[in-house]
Amino acid sequence: MLSIIIPSYNEELRLPATLERVAAYLQNATRPAEVIVVDDGSKDRTAAVAASFAPRFQSLRVVSNGVNRGKGFSVRHGMREAAGSFVLFTDADLSAPIEEADKLIVALESGYDVAIGSRAMDRSLIEVHESAFREFAGIVFNKIVRIILRLPFVDTQCGFKAFRRERCRILFAQQRIERFGFDPELLYLARHHGLRSIEIPVRWAHSPATKVNMLRDSIQMFIDVFIIRSNALRGRYPKK
Repeated sequence: MLSIIIPSYNEELRLPATLERVAAYLQNATRPAEVIVVDDGSKDRTAAVAASFAPRFQSLRVVSNGVNRGKGFSVRHGMREAAGSFVLFTDADLSAPIEEADKLIVALESGYDVAIGSRAMDRSLIEVHESAFREFAGIVFNKIVRIILRLPFVDTQCGFKAFRRERCRILFAQQRIERFGFDPELLYLARHHGLRSIEIPVRWAHSPATKVNMLRDSIQMFIDVFIIRSNALRGRYPKK
């Protein structure tokens, strides 16, 4: 079974189109699936809107963080709720079309434990670009990630990643970063625990309604990279 996690914060306007598209995708899928919408303490009708789509799915659940905890916390919450052998999380705006999930699932079926969508591997697949400043900041951030955490990936931040649930359970058990800096931590932990990861180019379109604040969140993400490195040096990610 496939579990699709959609972390959501104040997404009542974008969720209907997203859930319609996910429902259409799953109608043609050969494997059973569940959808888990994680409401991250929204102040609008995100939870109610998501719940109204239950008749369109074999299984749709809406779980709540209670208060706003961040995207990383929401993904971890969804992962703990998931029942599928494969678990994919995607942004609520479907910047990467849900149909691109097939590429990641094929990689997991071929033996990889983690498959991550990438915007940077083939930029010809980008349908709507970010601003030049955002793209430059992303390139700089990933260079720092590669240097500090010694990860080989050219795009750690694409919100489209899939995991073998049982093999990757330890990643989410040890995850400490709760906001946008959680992606490098998961990828670092995957390498730390000897899991096989692959980066796959996917189609992608920037949404102008992104929740990422370029100043506040970018600074915190840079700090998080050094926190991850510090956690590793202090033995806070024990091998089991």
